[in-house]
Amino acid sequence: MFTLAAFSMGYRVVVLDPDPHSPAGHIATRHIKADYRDHAALQLLSDECAAVTTEFENIPADTLEYLEKLCPVRPAPAAVRIAQDRILEKRFIRDHDLDTARFATIEEVGDLAAALQELQPPLLLKTASEGYDGKGQLPVDTLDEARAAFEQLGGKPCILEEMLDLECEVSVILARSVDGQTAIYPVGENQHVNGILDTTIVPARVDDALAESAVSMATRLAESLDYCGVLAVEFFATRDGGLLINEMAPRPHNSGHYTVDACVTSQFEQQVRMLCGLPPGDTSLLSPVVMVNLLGDIWARGEPAWEAVLREPQACLHLYGKHEARTGRKMGHVNCLAEDTGNALEISRKIRSALSS
Repeated sequence: MFTLAAFSMGYRVVVLDPDPHSPAGHIATRHIKADYRDHAALQLLSDECAAVTTEFENIPADTLEYLEKLCPVRPAPAAVRIAQDRILEKRFIRDHDLDTARFATIEEVGDLAAALQELQPPLLLKTASEGYDGKGQLPVDTLDEARAAFEQLGGKPCILEEMLDLECEVSVILARSVDGQTAIYPVGENQHVNGILDTTIVPARVDDALAESAVSMATRLAESLDYCGVLAVEFFATRDGGLLINEMAPRPHNSGHYTVDACVTSQFEQQVRMLCGLPPGDTSLLSPVVMVNLLGDIWARGEPAWEAVLREPQACLHLYGKHEARTGRKMGHVNCLAEDTGNALEISRKIRSALSS
């Protein structure tokens, strides 16, 4: 989607991805099929490109630091490194007077006993790195459960975090330019199933004060990082009125896919703009929208009935061209637009029912 946005603006795109079936690689001007740490490939990438960005925060930070010596890299590797590690991320957020759930750092199994003395169950043990879409985390209540979970997660550094009594989850997508201009999208309300984003509703069904607080906190975080690029900040809204940062993603985000059809400027065009030193585009919402993720599960009985989606005049289908459908894998999404949120939700329910039957 970034590549398509860049093409429409007149740019060429070179993709570095070791996957021979890379969807972006298939449509890019050039696809360099090499490991992310292959210095010859990185040199080639920098030779061909005026600037480099990433759409996957688990690209090794040292790879981005190597590239930064050769050409502009946006967002900066320092920001990506923080987002890659939950321990660094939580500490950075707290150090800048922004709230998170209460947590403890677990470097080794011996740290668990003291952590359970400080925290109130129920708890989640999460790996510090490479966990997403519900992966790399396990619920625990007791010391024995925590020790077993730590071993199951590979004995790697983790955070142990208190689970919250949630009212809802929301996210803010913003774009911040080289000179600090910031454009912010409407707050999205996110619903997850099995730890994976299922639906994003925009505008979020929250009061104005909470939405304004989320925007303010996301903006402060971006400024603290001296960020340049598209940044997603996910929040927990608790039943007692609290608003806490869950995590950030230094890239366009699944909860911002609604912007492709429902906003003046998509998050992917914004990423191109930020990378190329341009000002942010208009983030105005053109229509209420419900974004529905399409997971590999719906391919279980063969190709889904796309005609059911395409018959809906206010539904916009986006398939990613991934080579293999797997359970839990994000394969596409549908944006359902309507004159109000209720009707957009009704369209999304009809589509979901048709694709699952």
